[in-house]
Amino acid sequence: MSKTIRELAADLAAGRITSVELTQRMLARAEAHRAQGGHAYVSLDGEQALAEARASDAARAAGLVRSPLAGVPISIKDLFDVRGQTSSAASQALADAPPADADAPAVARLRAAGAILLGRTNMSEFAFSGLGLNPHYGTPRHPHDRARVAGGSTSGGAVTVALEMAAGALGTDTGGSIRIPSAFCGLTGFKPTAATVPLAGTVPLSRSLDSAGPIARSVDCCAILYAALSGQEIADGAPALKGLRFGFTLDYVGANVEPQVQQAFERALDALRAAGAQVGQFDFPELLELPTINGGGGLVAAEAWHWHRALLEAQGAQYDQRVAARIRRGQQQGAADYIDLLDARARLIAIARRRLAPYDAWLMPSVAIVAPEVAPLEADDATFFATNGLVLRNASAINFLDGCALSLPCHEEGTLPVGLGICGLAGADERVLQIGRAVEALLRGHQ
Repeated sequence: MSKTIRELAADLAAGRITSVELTQRMLARAEAHRAQGGHAYVSLDGEQALAEARASDAARAAGLVRSPLAGVPISIKDLFDVRGQTSSAASQALADAPPADADAPAVARLRAAGAILLGRTNMSEFAFSGLGLNPHYGTPRHPHDRARVAGGSTSGGAVTVALEMAAGALGTDTGGSIRIPSAFCGLTGFKPTAATVPLAGTVPLSRSLDSAGPIARSVDCCAILYAALSGQEIADGAPALKGLRFGFTLDYVGANVEPQVQQAFERALDALRAAGAQVGQFDFPELLELPTINGGGGLVAAEAWHWHRALLEAQGAQYDQRVAARIRRGQQQGAADYIDLLDARARLIAIARRRLAPYDAWLMPSVAIVAPEVAPLEADDATFFATNGLVLRNASAINFLDGCALSLPCHEEGTLPVGLGICGLAGADERVLQIGRAVEALLRGHQ
């Protein structure tokens, strides 16, 4: 198994490797990936990354180690401002935008923690798809089966971690864009409570639903990255599983789940029960209202239209037309429709607090299906939109409810990856991460 951030930090501390050597290795893999037709990175910043690595090694030699991220290479999704670089959101429509004059706060916090910034990762254009297809910069492919998608929108970020071209990835999640590629690629992803990581200096999709967080190899890696991004101290501990209360529902997020995903999910539930956890089904019928609530495109289309309307008018032909069509749905929403959406969201959040009150965490399949093949999605709009909707369904419920969630690998070795969602409501971030550590240890013992 590839090394975690904490293991890399131990190697750096012991002198078994330098940050320069680690950065060179990951840059070499990234260059080889590009030479073989891979599309994980939109751009690499090798010269600057190596300069940062040399500075990190010098600081370590002088006894200055800022955090476990010191000297560790991280990739950045192509919608975060990095000073001197253009944030194109993997779109031709922004390819000629002026370079950023300052880092986005999330990037600045990673830099302050000592992380080495390797480059900008590919994504669904403007982060508006759970599948990761990109007609402009190429589609990042599944790291273990190139016929399949890596998942979106943080597709390139997931591939950089899976193929050891970065130790972690900074991504965003509006409706599952961290958890979907994590689930598809066999990685761990954490979608924090939206308010905990600043989103200034990013290309927005939905001001109500956007959140920023990490994709990495373990819960501990995600906790280290989240601590840097949020500025919060995150405890390392994990609770005993015995006596913890986990709930799952068949309403909405439990329907139409692919057999392989369902089997992996039930296997995880059985393992938790065997470890002494209380695992029970609960009813959440209000989730069934979500397709109607979002029938006109929801908050995402309304808020994306507000940001994109002038750019679409000027450069609409340069957009991925599937993305443009989804954004234009927001044009049909009036002010009253938008307020209805906000009211519906507040109502469901209040209901969720009551439904989830008896449980320490809410469990669900992160995604209802395993990673689909690319070719049918590229060939047919109807297949693309139907698959995209199903892929986004479970994860987007957490964004609508202003929650936080981990996705952990729960598949059997040798099968396509499946993600287990460990979910909570706003403010439960540290508790979800702590529970995630315990569940991760259990599941790894059963693989």
